[in-house]
Amino acid sequence: MLDISKLTQFTDYFVIMNGEIDQHLKGISDHIEGSLKDESVRPHHVEGRQNLSWILLDYIDVVVHIFTPPMRQFYDLEAFWTEAKSLPVDFEPSENIVA
Repeated sequence: MLDISKLTQFTDYFVIMNGEIDQHLKGISDHIEGSLKDESVRPHHVEGRQNLSWILLDYIDVVVHIFTPPMRQFYDLEAFWTEAKSLPVDFEPSENIVA
């Protein structure tokens, strides 16, 4: 997760992750959307569901990027936002994240 709040006005945080295959990206995005929907939080905008190599979930203050490994390497957002503060995320994989 990158804190970009001091670098831009369009969002405060990027959450950047990857899945191994397109179905994994869909499963991750569905899990995120479903979990947040349960908390009455819905994305402002969603992109990438058509080609499933980069899914973007825009929650205004937080933008989630879910990539396939080649696309994550190609766009290399972490290198582009080198001035951003990297924040650790304590993540336990869930067996509920399936395509």
